[in-house]
Amino acid sequence: VQLVETGGGLVQPGGSLRPACAASGVILSINTVGWYRQAPGKQREFVASITGGRSANYANSVKDRFTISRDNAKNTVYLQINSLKPEDTAVYYCILLSAPSTWGQGTQVTVSA
Repeated sequence: VQLVETGGGLVQPGGSLRPACAASGVILSINTVGWYRQAPGKQREFVASITGGRSANYANSVKDRFTISRDNAKNTVYLQINSLKPEDTAVYYCILLSAPSTWGQGTQVTVSA
């Protein structure tokens, strides 16, 4: 099982990004996948998750700006992030929540003017 995060970058406040979590060795459509993030000097925190049935759950701090989705054909989960704020700056990770999994390298999201 391998999950690889891509799609981060440097963006100005108010901008958007769509990190992606591509999987190999596992079928995401029958699993629950979570996105987490870790800001500098802080603990890793839950951001969002999506079940096989596409039920989504969000941290209260992001629910109005983040949308988690899945493309079954690409076996990829996405995290659409809108109205980015400097406090969203972090490394974003995806992980299986319904099966054994390990943390990948994540993708860096930096929000700065």
